[in-house]
This record gives sequence, C-alpha cells and structure tokens, in this order.
Amino acid sequence: MAAPTDPLASVARALWLTRAGMVAERVVRALWLPVSLALIAATLWAFGLQGKLPGDAALWVAGAFAVAIVATLALGLWRFRWPARAEAIARLDRTLPGRPLAALTDQQAINGGDPASAALWTAHRGRMELRAAKARPIGPKPDLAKRDRYALRLVALTAALVAVLFAVPGQQGSLRGAGSAGAAIGPSWEGWIMPPAYTGRPGLYLNEIDRDGFEVPQGSRVVLRFYGPPGALQLEQSLDAGVQADDTGQALEFDARHSGRLAIDGPNGREWQITVAPDALPEISATGPMTRARGGVLEQEFTASDDYGVQAGEAEITLDLAAIDRRHGLSIEPETREPLRLQLPMPMSGNRADVTEMLREDLSQHPWANLPVRVVLHATDAAGQTGSSRAEAVVLPGRRFFEPSAKALIEIRRDLLWSRDNARRAAGLMRAMLHRSDGAFLYDGAPVLIRGAVEFIESRLTTDDGFTPEARDQLASRLWELALLIEEGELANARERLQRARERLDEAMQNGADPAEVQELMDELRDATRDYMEMLAEQAEPVDQGGDQRDQGGDQERQAVSQSQIQEMMDQIQQLMEEGRMDEAAALMAQLNALLDNLQMQRGEGGDPMPGGEAMEGLGDTLGDQQGLADETFQQLQDQFGQETKPGQEGDNGQQGQQPGQQQGEQPGQEEAMRQLAERQRQLRERLREQQLNEQLPGEGTAEGEAGLQALEEADRAMEGAAQALEDGDMRGALERQAEALEALREGLREFRDATAADQREQQGVEGEADTAQGQGQGRDPLGREMGPNGENGQFGQGVPGLDPRERARELMDEIRRRSAERERPETERDYLNRLIEPY
Repeated sequence: MAAPTDPLASVARALWLTRAGMVAERVVRALWLPVSLALIAATLWAFGLQGKLPGDAALWVAGAFAVAIVATLALGLWRFRWPARAEAIARLDRTLPGRPLAALTDQQAINGGDPASAALWTAHRGRMELRAAKARPIGPKPDLAKRDRYALRLVALTAALVAVLFAVPGQQGSLRGAGSAGAAIGPSWEGWIMPPAYTGRPGLYLNEIDRDGFEVPQGSRVVLRFYGPPGALQLEQSLDAGVQADDTGQALEFDARHSGRLAIDGPNGREWQITVAPDALPEISATGPMTRARGGVLEQEFTASDDYGVQAGEAEITLDLAAIDRRHGLSIEPETREPLRLQLPMPMSGNRADVTEMLREDLSQHPWANLPVRVVLHATDAAGQTGSSRAEAVVLPGRRFFEPSAKALIEIRRDLLWSRDNARRAAGLMRAMLHRSDGAFLYDGAPVLIRGAVEFIESRLTTDDGFTPEARDQLASRLWELALLIEEGELANARERLQRARERLDEAMQNGADPAEVQELMDELRDATRDYMEMLAEQAEPVDQGGDQRDQGGDQERQAVSQSQIQEMMDQIQQLMEEGRMDEAAALMAQLNALLDNLQMQRGEGGDPMPGGEAMEGLGDTLGDQQGLADETFQQLQDQFGQETKPGQEGDNGQQGQQPGQQQGEQPGQEEAMRQLAERQRQLRERLREQQLNEQLPGEGTAEGEAGLQALEEADRAMEGAAQALEDGDMRGALERQAEALEALREGLREFRDATAADQREQQGVEGEADTAQGQGQGRDPLGREMGPNGENGQFGQGVPGLDPRERARELMDEIRRRSAERERPETERDYLNRLIEPY
C-alpha cells in the first residue's frame, strides 16, 4: 500500500478544528467592540431613553452610537486575517512533545543514499508519527481580558439581559414579548418590602403573599413598580405620611413607620393589613457602684440590651457642683468644661442583644478626679435610637496621694485646673511649702522644682498674655510628675528604668538577639534591678534607735539574699540564651518578671499585720504537708517496684516472685501503707476545709480573693480524688491528683498574696509608710514569700521551705528515665515508667 502524499494526513481532523478555532478567535477579537456598543444602544432604546432626552439630543446620541459601531466594525474587519494552514500547524505542534508535525514535513538533507542513514531517518519519522497521532484540536483563545480592560463586553451583556427581563412593556420594539414583564397583558405591578439590614430578616415579595395581614419591622422600605398606562394602578396606604415617586409616578417608595393598610387599586390589585413592630429603645444601666481599682483606675460594670443589638455606648460624666465642698481654691466659679465622654467597651463579635462589660479608664490626671460627678450611661442601637440610664452621683475615682507634700501639690494642681484665677494663690501656697523645707520632702530635688513652678506662674502673670490655658496645662503636667517623685522618691524613675530594661530584654528574646546584644541587655537589667532594690532599701522606714538591732540585721540579710537570688536567675537566663535554649530562657524570664512585680507590690508595706496572715501561714503548712505526702506516695511506688521480681523470677501462674528475704506478710503491709496514706490525705483535706471555713483569708470581696477561694476548692477536689485513688491502690492516679492539688494550692497562695499586697498598699495610704520588713507580714521575706521554720527562705518559686521544686522534679524525671533504660528490669515495670514520662 502506497504511503499518503500528505505527511500530516493522520492529524488532518485535529488540524482542521484547530484552524476553525483560530478563525472564531479572530472573529471575536474583530467584532466584540462593535457588538458591545450595539447591545448598549439597544438597551438604552429598550428602556425608552430616546423619549426622555430633550430636543434632538436623542438623534445626536443615536448618531454617535452609529458612527462608533461602524468605525469599530471597520477597524475590526481591517485587522482580521484569515489563519493560514501553517499557523494552525505551528499552534498544534507546540502542544506536542518534540514538535512531531514539523518533523513529518521535513526532508532528509544529507546522506539520503546511505542505507544506514535512511533507516535511521525512517525510524525517526515512525516515532514522530506515533506522537502526532496523539494530537488533539486546540480551542479558540480570544483573550479579550487584555483588550477589554474595563470589561465593556460584560457590561453590555448584563445590560442586554436586564433589558430583556425588565424593560418597560411597549418600548422594547423587537424585544417585545422576550421577557416576563413583556408577557404581561394589560397593567401589572410588583412590590417588595425590605426590612432594615440590622434586623437580619429577609425581604418580602408582595406578589407572592396570599394572607391578608403580616408583620414587618419598623423602618422597613416598601418599593412598588407599576407597569402599563399611567394611572391604571393607584396606591392607598397609611404606613407613612410621604411617598417618594419618580417622574412617571410608576415607581413608588416609602417607609413603614406605623401599622396600617396597604392597598393597590386597579386590575389584579391587592390589599394587606400590615402590623409594624416597633424598634425598642436600647436599655443600659450600671450593675454596681463605680469603684477605684489599683492605681486609681475607674471601674464601672454595666449591662446593655436591645432587641436587635447594641451598636455603641458612652458614659457621660458631668461635674456635680452642688455636691462639692466649695472651700479654698474651689470657692470661685470653675471654668466651663465640656462633659467627659468615655466610649463604653463592646464585644468585638457575637450577639450584642445582651451585653455585660466593664468600663476601665484611668482618669487620675483629669481635673475632676476625686471630685463629685454625675454619670449617665448611654446606649445606641443600629436605628440611631439612644437609651440612657438614670444619673448616678459618685466621686470620680483617681489616684490617691498620702505623702503630705505630694498631696498638697495635687490639691494645688486641682485648684489650677479648676480655674486659672487660682494661679496667684497657688504660687503663694508653694512658696509656703518651701519655708523651712529642709528634709521635708522624700525627693531631694523637690524644692528646686517647686521654686521653678512658682517662677513659672509669676513670670506669666506679669505678661500681657497672662496665665494662658496652655501654660496652665503644662504646669499641671509638671506638678503631677513632681507629686509622683515626692510620693515615691526616685523609686519612680528606678521602676521605670527597670520596666524598660525588662521590656527590651523580652523583645530581644522574642527576636533571637545575638550574644553581644544579650550581654548588653543583661547588664542593663542588672544595673536597673540593683538601683531599684537600693531605692527600696533606702526608703524603708528606719528602725527606732531603741529597737532590736538583731531584727534590723535580719531584714538586711533577707534583702541581700533576695538580691543574690535575682542575680543568680539573671545569670541562668543569660546562659540559656547563649546556649540557644530560648524557650527555657523565656520561661525563666517570666518567673523573674513575676518576682520583680511581687517585689514592687511589697515595697514599703508596713504597719500592723494584715488580716489573713495566720491563714496564709496555715495554707503554707498545708502545701508543705501535701508536698511531703506526694513524695511519700512516690517513694511507695518505688518500693512496690523494688519488691517485685527481677528478670527470670516469675512464679507460677504468672505471679511475680519475691525478693530474697521477703516474707509473705509484706503484701498486706503494702496495703496497710496505702490505707495510711489515704487516711493522711483525707485528714489533710479536712484541714484545708477548716482553713477555708474558719480562718479569715485575705482579699475578701476582691477578684483575687475569689480566685484564691476557687483554687482552694479545686485543691479540695483533687485531694479527695487522691485519697480515693490511694484506697483503690491506683498510685499513678493518686500522684496525678496530688500534683493537681499542689498546683491549685500554689495558685491559691499566689492569688491571696496579690490580695494581701493590695490591702497593704491601702493600709499604707491610711496609716503612712511603714517599715518594709515589717510589711512583709509574719513568716515572709522581703519578696512576700513564705519563710521556713527557722526564718530561712526557700529557693525561688517555692511555696514551702526545702529544695527547689523544679530541681526536685528534674531529679525525679532523671531517676524514672534511668530505671526505664535498665534492660534487666521487668517489662511491666519499664512499660509503666515509660507511660509516666510520655507527657514530658
């Protein structure tokens, strides 16, 4: 059989279809623009634009469209080129590996007479024919997106579709009858009721509502469209006073404001009795009195509700002049100030129909701080309606100062903010403060700064501008900073440096700093910590001359021990960071921050022992006993495994054998030991319950006190579970429950210590600054930690005297891992030990 003359006969069909696709592709590229313009023109005509343009404007618009369509059509046809067969071959060949179509159309150029070369060429052509047989047609690729950057073709198609569906009947010309609207015979109408978006309710299509009445939310939008001759259909409604209509009177819109009747008179008319559900006003109220939190922060809990959700809230605070003691600097009329408005916090997500939140704001530097005010809470819903609470008369919380000179400066600052007319009086009062002021201020630089404030006022009183509001506000800021320095001495600056050093080191740890930067930051933290602790020691109230010098020395020793522990922790952090153990360094840094925070809270807390000191000592003893009981339980677990058989010592029926010298009565001895441990655990639980019920724990009524009580309840439940597990012989479960009890007890102690620190600061403000060592309370070191029975504090982070719990935990884990690695131990024991260390 002779070979076909056309080498591409096997791909003729795919080649023909590819070429046809190229033709369609080029036709679309040539005609898309004139067709789009024609569709837009037809849409405008279908909607009757020609009848709405004045004068001859419609002819000019039609002419412009005609010229544009003809011009773009001519340009497209001029650019159109019929695809050649070679172009189709090239496109199809590019989709095949090795370009087989080009190979099939080639001829052997050299060595055609060589039989070996000819055979090689024939084999090559055979492979190419096999590849060519896999050819598939290539579809058209108009790629109009690059040519139509503004998607005009899509606009035209959408407009044409809208014209077919919704163009006014009788004005579509040839489009008549193509859409549902055009199919209507005689007058017709459509209607919708769209509830406000914030209600979340769906819209209603009036044409599909068969019942005589229904309910819609207030503010729903009613939209009606009449088709047919004007006046054939009429609207009657009592839902709103006004109706918005277009020029033809065929498109009507209005809001449903109140219940009433909605009727469409005319062919196919309908009537409904619509009930409008009113949108209720939002409600808001304070759920408790306004309180002053630590640092003078205002706290106000409130609840707000609305049928469709509260959108925003605001607290409006106004000065209550009638309740103010108008004496001294407050005797003159105050300067007019706008009400203080605070945005109420709202949930970021979720349902806002019922909101319970807490407003927190530090207004210590506001002119009205610590003065009587009236507070009104406002809540606004999505409809713009506002509900308000009743006015509450309160004293606006702010920071309180207790050092006499600092308190005097704050009162002078308040008088200046009350009215600038108090400027001369304020200067006189500050001059009086400087009279015989040697040693009168905790901060040595206070006299110089006070004298500067006096000169600041007097120099401006002699100028033409006078004591301006800007100058007054600037002086008020300086007096605030000076009062802080006097109240806390240079401790404020030291604390700020310490906080800055901590933040910089935390950031470096998160970003993976290099060793040089770590060394620099650690040196900065060491210096800041040393300066801060020296300030604490300097500001502690000295011991009376007739006092016990031994106690004073003991306090200094405890302070020194605490500082050495801090330095040791910083050395450990630096070493861990240099070794790349960033997670462990971050955990230790968090413990150091907690220690420094506790040091700050315990600063200068003196006076009589705070309530709850004995209870705290009792909880510390309970924690120590629980730790000891857990150690004994673990020891009992070790003994149990030590008494079981070693490899090869398995008795009859699979029972494990006995160690040499073991008596038959030792198994009951183990049961007796477990029973005794369970009994001791129950006794420890009873002691904890008595401490909860009978002893006065610190922080009653505070968040810290409640959290501490909750932690003790968790410890109580864990102790009960441990006792039950011991009775059942489940030592692993008992150890887990005992660990939970220990953690809960530690958490409770931490919460009670925080509450104690807050109470002591309050007492310090009432009774004056007291000795730092005495302020720690009986049985505590300067950092507020529990002391040992001999006055020695334990390791850092430990609630009871003895070894560092972290060190103890490491030792236990190392021992478990060592035993699990000993191949001579029974398989059951090794499996159990492996299960113990699996979570770690």
